[in-house]
Amino acid sequence: MTEPLLQVENLQVAFSTRHGTVTALHGIDIALARGETLGIVGESGSGKSVTSLAVMRLLDRAGRITGGRVLFDGRDITHAGHADLRRLRGSALSMIFQNPRAALNPIRTVEHQIIDVLAAHGRLSRASARTQALELLRAVLIRDPEARLKAYPHELSGGMCQRVMIAMAIACEPALLIADEPTTGLDVTTQQTVMELLARIKAERGMAMILITHDLGLAARWCDRIAVMEAGRVVEHGPTETLFEAPKHPYTRRLVAASPTRQSTLADLAPDAPPVRVRAVERRPPGTPPLLELVNVVKSFGGPVPAVDDVSFRLPVGGALGLVGESGSGKTTLSRLVCRLLDPDDGDIVFDGESIARIPAREFHRSRQRRDIQIVFQDPNDSLNPRHTAFDSIAHPLRRLEGMRDGAALDTRVREAASRAGLPMDLLHRFPHQLSGGQKARVGIARAVAPRPRLMILDEPTAALDVSVQAVILQLLDRLRREDGIGLLFVSHDLNVVRMLCDDLVVLQVGKVMEAGPSQEIFRHPQAEYTRTLLEAVPYFDPQRRATLLSSTAA
Repeated sequence: MTEPLLQVENLQVAFSTRHGTVTALHGIDIALARGETLGIVGESGSGKSVTSLAVMRLLDRAGRITGGRVLFDGRDITHAGHADLRRLRGSALSMIFQNPRAALNPIRTVEHQIIDVLAAHGRLSRASARTQALELLRAVLIRDPEARLKAYPHELSGGMCQRVMIAMAIACEPALLIADEPTTGLDVTTQQTVMELLARIKAERGMAMILITHDLGLAARWCDRIAVMEAGRVVEHGPTETLFEAPKHPYTRRLVAASPTRQSTLADLAPDAPPVRVRAVERRPPGTPPLLELVNVVKSFGGPVPAVDDVSFRLPVGGALGLVGESGSGKTTLSRLVCRLLDPDDGDIVFDGESIARIPAREFHRSRQRRDIQIVFQDPNDSLNPRHTAFDSIAHPLRRLEGMRDGAALDTRVREAASRAGLPMDLLHRFPHQLSGGQKARVGIARAVAPRPRLMILDEPTAALDVSVQAVILQLLDRLRREDGIGLLFVSHDLNVVRMLCDDLVVLQVGKVMEAGPSQEIFRHPQAEYTRTLLEAVPYFDPQRRATLLSSTAA
């Protein structure tokens, strides 16, 4: 039997905290053959990233390996010294980190950062390293690589930063590449491009790869085998087809059930959720204006192409409309125009029959419509004040928009909003760093719900959430709209999520509407080639399609 490239045996990891020692890994066993791709899946806190950091010996000072061992290429590296690890990292073991923009040095150019990697392992002189850096950028399919060499990370898109990280990771031709959530936050076409790139490079260079992800569709599409982690343990592992077609462990079955497919419904994702008690929504006579209407809206930021170019659509009372498209398509700009954080250059924005486009963004907070239009931002880590408790975050719009003072009335409204968002009352006095990702998402939703709005704008509210948390949040949003008649404008790059939640769909490309209409109809019979490209890029489990993709990337 061929010796595995990586053998992790009974690996145990603990962290020292102010409250004592916390065990993160409880005896992990993983084997990886040469040239194989292993997917490690599980929810936040399951131990996926800790496992990869332990293998790379990159645990911070609070973390330590307390048992077991890590064998790489037949050698025990569990307690290898700093000098040995320095030689191994990059040249034999390499890693792509989850947030490429944060992992790259913001004050060094792309060229210098790639050259640093090459020089650290003595592969090339500084003079010839630039030529190699250029070749690496070409290998990861970066357009105009000569110009990108001189760029800083902030001058590149998320997808570009990810490609630079891949270029650095493969610079010294490692035998094992660990990719930790390499596509989180990327649109579906960029996500597919990055994964196809990794698969091609892996095949060309004979690398093995560990793909760490909470996206089961991604793992199903690209991995040979899957290891499922829960609470620091591997609860199930096996060939991809076997594990996804017939999962054995209850946790694996829950993850698979909560992962959106082309056929799933919101009820399928969380079958144990309480039934929706639909409150009677005010019926309006035929011909009544929609809740929201955009008419030929244009917004430019001074570039040659407008960010939003002649966009029109309608959202009825209690309706849900999805805005989809790649990064840079204009989705987020549109959402900020509607909630009046930006002023349009041309066109009209009509809310409940009244134009709000000519109210300057800087004055909109004083208008009577401000309370009726609320937004939930993509990243609660950035949108929640770290010095405010969950209570104060939810209370903020009530104090500012309704002039409410501390007291019984404010407390009642905050608790009502928290209850509507499914946030436990005992979490109201916690700060953001004391909450999980799903709990912070609920605080953001409760804050938007608190003023009792008529329109909620949701900018990628589930982008970085685990599939089970995402399922609960989606059902919560659907319940709010059906019970209270709240209109939802849902901005997302996840087309499966949009299909389940939204009645209508607007497909955007470079600021223009490519296709619009009922979401189910567009998913069944897309008319625009761009829409078909987006739909084809959505990852989901299909054994025949997976085999075709893997064979094409290996060719």
